[in-house]
Amino acid sequence: MVRSRSRSGTAGPTLAVVAREAGVSVPTASKVVNGREDVAPGTRKRVTEALDRLGYVRRPRFDPARAPRLIDLVVHTLDSSRSGAVLHGAEQAAHDAGLDLVVTTGPGRDGRPGHGWQDRITARGSAGMLFSLAELSPSQYAWLEQHRIPFVMVDPAHEPPPGVISVGAADWRGGLLATEHLLALGHERIAVIGGRRYEAAGGARVAGYRSALAAAGVRCRPEYLRHAGSDEGGAHRRMSRLLDLPEPPTAVFACSDTMALGVYRALAERRLRVPDDLSVVGFGDLPEARWAAPALTTVRQPLSEMAATALRLLVRMMAGDRPEGTRTELSTRLVERASTAPPRGGPGRSFLHGGPGHVLRGVTPG
Repeated sequence: MVRSRSRSGTAGPTLAVVAREAGVSVPTASKVVNGREDVAPGTRKRVTEALDRLGYVRRPRFDPARAPRLIDLVVHTLDSSRSGAVLHGAEQAAHDAGLDLVVTTGPGRDGRPGHGWQDRITARGSAGMLFSLAELSPSQYAWLEQHRIPFVMVDPAHEPPPGVISVGAADWRGGLLATEHLLALGHERIAVIGGRRYEAAGGARVAGYRSALAAAGVRCRPEYLRHAGSDEGGAHRRMSRLLDLPEPPTAVFACSDTMALGVYRALAERRLRVPDDLSVVGFGDLPEARWAAPALTTVRQPLSEMAATALRLLVRMMAGDRPEGTRTELSTRLVERASTAPPRGGPGRSFLHGGPGHVLRGVTPG
């Protein structure tokens, strides 16, 4: 029978007592304690209130003298260069702090839950957690609070709840720099392919794009503003539609390097060349940006430095030192490569037009 320790240190109520108090089964009460998703909100509320009322504590607060010097890094997937950059920064900072780092695959970016990651973390008694995830669910935040585990978010796509510590990048300034670069080359018809509409980070990059256009006195054309997921396929479809416009853009700011590769693919299908026919700027400066042909001009997002900063903040929190602010933001900078050039024929002049499979090259008469 699972028995907790009360807040005074004496033996607390069993999970069966909590379940009886809340009017649920022991397995249901266990799901709430472990942050499982498959519990109705009303049931979760009754169990949580019973846990608080009875003083049930699933796990004591981290004790540096007793707990292992172990940190969990939770990522969507290991099969990405983004995760590799985050892991590199976190591992180096953990080594410097004398900590061991365990990488855990958590809930998928597509919304599918991970398989038992919370149970594994509970079993090994991790001292703290870094999350390189788009977001956490309310029940996952509740699980962290219930288990009193210190944690920091690394570059969340959505703004975390009040009080949650996070480390991100200067996304608005990155969008501004990307668009200013294209404007300086002479482009006026500049499109943007952003991420999902409700994501805070992508929204900030699009806001920087809008600000740069406004400062330059260039109208922001609604048909040039497209939203997709962060994947290559979505950007490919949006770029194809941009090319079908009566006046297609001469340059595109894709709000991630992965989406920029989707733009490349759409252009290649029309036998258009980067940057001769259309300039492209990405965001992230992942290894793919250097490997692309031509090499991608992009905004550098310092993922390794962000992860290292997050781990150092976590170490402070483990020692009982609460950071003053909840958001730490690292700077972004433009990395110029071969994917951008002045528009052919001068500012604002279109040189490509036509539907799928139909391309006309040349300079539109002034």
